[in-house]
Amino acid sequence: MSALQSGLSRREAWELFTKYNKDPFHLQHALTVEGVMKWYARELGFGPQEEFWGNAGLLHDIDFEQYPEAHCVKARELLCQGGAAEDLIHAVCSHGWGLTAVDAKPEHLMEKVLFAADELTGLIWACAIIRPSKSVQDLELKSVKKKYKTQNFAAGCSREVIERGAAELVWELDDLITKTILAMRSCEAEVNAFMAGAGA
Repeated sequence: MSALQSGLSRREAWELFTKYNKDPFHLQHALTVEGVMKWYARELGFGPQEEFWGNAGLLHDIDFEQYPEAHCVKARELLCQGGAAEDLIHAVCSHGWGLTAVDAKPEHLMEKVLFAADELTGLIWACAIIRPSKSVQDLELKSVKKKYKTQNFAAGCSREVIERGAAELVWELDDLITKTILAMRSCEAEVNAFMAGAGA
């Protein structure tokens, strides 16, 4: 895959995201998906593009807080105005493939990872916060799988989307979950520190 162009530094991406998002839940989710995407970039051999993968994760829900009914549609406008490159815009919009009014399908491996991991991070986080540790550090696959089968648990996290994402990647579901747990472990401390006011 040729080098993808972001058009934004990490700092500019964060400033753009927080221009439209203030809710702590959305900030935490964005930072988590950023960290997860950076881990995947390194894990899958795209280390030199780690910042691009991270920016895609950071900005993927840029329009959701203010424009939930136009999710992944309004994003294009906001990202264009913010100076994002087309590669980054497509990456962000494609995570709404089949779910929103956009017709941008995940094409690059990075986009497929974002599509698959986005919903899954929410499910894994929901599993973690009910544990005594409230952490992913001691969360294992079997615990997530048990909750995964309970449809009313974290009902907003679509199992269908997660499974479609795994299929697009041609990964087993267990492999996707295991990798994403590891990815979330890699960034949990940094995200928690930021949310506690230590700064990014």
